[in-house]
Amino acid sequence: MRKAIRSLIFGALAAVATAVPALAQGQPQAAGPTLAAVRARGVLACGAHPGAPGFSLPDSQGVYRGLDSDICRAIAAAVLGDATRIRWVALTSQQRLPALQSGQVDVLPRTTTWTHVRDTANGLNFTAVTFYDGQGFLVRRSANVQRARELDGATICVTSGTTNELNLADWARANNVRISPVVFDDNNETRRAYESGRCDAFTTDASQLAGVRTALSNPAEHVLLPDIISKEPLSPAVRHGDDQWFDIVRWTIFALIEAEELGVTQANVDEMLNSPNPAIRRLLGVAGDHGPLMGLDRRWAYNAIKAVGNYGEIFERNLGRETPIGLARGLNDLWTRGGLMYAMPIR
Repeated sequence: MRKAIRSLIFGALAAVATAVPALAQGQPQAAGPTLAAVRARGVLACGAHPGAPGFSLPDSQGVYRGLDSDICRAIAAAVLGDATRIRWVALTSQQRLPALQSGQVDVLPRTTTWTHVRDTANGLNFTAVTFYDGQGFLVRRSANVQRARELDGATICVTSGTTNELNLADWARANNVRISPVVFDDNNETRRAYESGRCDAFTTDASQLAGVRTALSNPAEHVLLPDIISKEPLSPAVRHGDDQWFDIVRWTIFALIEAEELGVTQANVDEMLNSPNPAIRRLLGVAGDHGPLMGLDRRWAYNAIKAVGNYGEIFERNLGRETPIGLARGLNDLWTRGGLMYAMPIR
């Protein structure tokens, strides 16, 4: 009897031993439901903000530009090998979560804050933070307001269906500041109301306010207050229940951050294929089977970087000092330079 039990145990261990090398060698993972659907239709359905300068905004040709738009291009390149194979779905703040939940879009990289309720009760998975933000206030310079607490008695424009609406109420209550919120359905409507004088101030994420300011008829007449009243970690979201797709989106973002840390750029990525650096070789698919472990080609990260550059390039192109928005990296710099951008190791 003991001999038979020992034989069963050894047999089970042998089976595990043969299975582990197969996994280590990166046997291609079968396509899960979202990956299979994206490949079948040949395009990635990407949720987009209809008007957030620096993040997601159609240009004169109708092409979406911005940090969120480039994240979507990176995912399309990683999955389909072509960053242009995207169907942009413009979504208001109220539409965005239901659109993802219902399968109208495959991924939502649309200035959406990662919160507990959205991550649990709403059936979403947030993948990785692409921008660390916080809520601020935009006011007219002529009002001579220096700090947010001086807005006592003010009317404040805010967009419904956002964390900003709740944050504003919490902040006012905690600081005993009397405000009159004026709520609108989307940011463009909110901006127009503020610019027309219906509100004393406009509140949303500080980075968006910097972009909104550039779109006003006379940006110099408006100023961002220094106060930040919330944490707004912005992250692309996917639906619960498809771990493979979650991995693909998350690790594509990590690959862009890792590329910046390793000095891999859109311009030198082909040259870097010959790098002796083991981390670069794994990132670009020269070594290892990291793509097949997610059901992708070995060059998944190479394709993403070739299409849009590394995270730093994306930031500077859309939001950086040389753009009209003119943001410093701050918290969105690499961890090696005092920021919070830190990619998990690809190994």
